[in-house]
Amino acid sequence: MRILVSGTSGLVGGALRAKLEARGDAVVPLVRRSGAVGVLWDAESGRFDGAAAEGFDAVVHLAGESVAAGRWSDQRRAAIRDSRVAGTRFLAEHLAALERPPMTLVCASAVGFYGDAGDAECIETSPRGRGFLADVCGDWEGASEPAAARGVRVVIPRIGLVLAGEGGLLPRMLPAFKLGLGAQLGDGRQWMSWITLVDLLCVIERALADDTMRGPVNAVAPEPVTNAVFTATLARALRRPAYLTVPAFLLRATLGEMANEMLLASARVIPAKLREAGFRFEHPRLDSALDVLMNR
Repeated sequence: MRILVSGTSGLVGGALRAKLEARGDAVVPLVRRSGAVGVLWDAESGRFDGAAAEGFDAVVHLAGESVAAGRWSDQRRAAIRDSRVAGTRFLAEHLAALERPPMTLVCASAVGFYGDAGDAECIETSPRGRGFLADVCGDWEGASEPAAARGVRVVIPRIGLVLAGEGGLLPRMLPAFKLGLGAQLGDGRQWMSWITLVDLLCVIERALADDTMRGPVNAVAPEPVTNAVFTATLARALRRPAYLTVPAFLLRATLGEMANEMLLASARVIPAKLREAGFRFEHPRLDSALDVLMNR
């Protein structure tokens, strides 16, 4: 296949590019800087190299401002929203305008779509939650509509917490846990929906290959865990204690709205569509997944 991929400088995009190229696909990055190798696109300046984008089999859109890079000021919220909503709409509109648009667009979203859902199980047909991240995710997904209207098959993986030994959140957590300073967040009852990088890449591959797959797909492992269980399981994988708790009020005082939506919100997300499609996870359980990641 000939595949355009945005976000190849990130953890998921870089790993996806390597995996697709290893199986023989031709992967071309979507780039924002003139002169860089790839197909130029830049929503802010309105530049898109349509001639170079013609005739690709698929596009995987992963680019977006990090939601965890710092406290959410008004400026940060605008950057997070614009990079996803405006960027996706810009890309979808230009793909739709091509003479030979791609057959498939895989456009990332996140489990933040469900907001703080408590103990309720969230499947792909569950309603959108409330809050900044839920609104961003809902509008982000809707921004791909111009491509769908053109006849492009659009698949929207709602991605959970990505676990990888080489990047993302997990390596940033390890120093504290290795010192025995791992801590539960708040009361620890909030559900965390996670997936290993290995399985996420397989989900994206499946989305590219399976013509029956379209719309939202929960890209999460089949066994979400509470924060208390996640903390205890990671500590056990490292053979370290984890007796500490960071109070919710302290998280809110330090991070504001970001603490409520990213650290204390509960999302018990179930991969219903993947189950129905017979998808097999390499790492369905957190304990075995962490054992593998910690012993690489």
